Amino acid sequence: MYLPAHFAASTADAYDLIRQHPLGALVHQHAGGLDANHLPWELETPEAAPARLIGHVARANPLLEQLHDGVDVLVIFQAEQAYISPNWYPSKHATHQQVPTWNYRVVHVHGRLQLHDDRKWVLGAVGKLTRTHEARTQGVVPHAAGAWKIKDAPPDYLERQLAHIVGIEIAITCLQAKFKLSQNRSAEDRHAAATSVAAAGHPALGAAMQGD
Repeated sequence: MYLPAHFAASTADAYDLIRQHPLGALVHQHAGGLDANHLPWELETPEAAPARLIGHVARANPLLEQLHDGVDVLVIFQAEQAYISPNWYPSKHATHQQVPTWNYRVVHVHGRLQLHDDRKWVLGAVGKLTRTHEARTQGVVPHAAGAWKIKDAPPDYLERQLAHIVGIEIAITCLQAKFKLSQNRSAEDRHAAATSVAAAGHPALGAAMQGD
């Protein structure tokens, strides 16, 4: 990924983006060419081991026939993005020396893949994903029954569902984070564009451009 220094983000910021936008595109090369699968991921950052992504894929997905342990893969995560009009920069009206651009936040995770086809590992991975996202839903749309838990499902039904998926673990070997937020513009131009992009229906991007 082309990554000018002024758009490079920290590892901590990259981790935050992954946790807030966990649907990542798993890109891999196989005999038929390139392929991509969009999967939800759980990021783990243990102190004594490399950071990793964990997830799962349907057993019926041809992806499982194309992957093998130890293969290098890429996972792409994307947050908010939007077109930026030159008219939003005050300097454009003084010099007319501005062109359109696109602002966005993305993270590229390179890593080594390992498949897990044992029930205990898969159940643990599903449990982690479930706890993370049920906690989020309770914070936004709380339900009288509380957060859904795996044990809420009948045991025989749960076993049938687990049999249909295979776990995936990716040990992270390289991480690139590009936050293109008009950092190469003057403070006046950047803040004006942030206000306009928020008004155009992208408040999260506007806040990121403001540094909020």
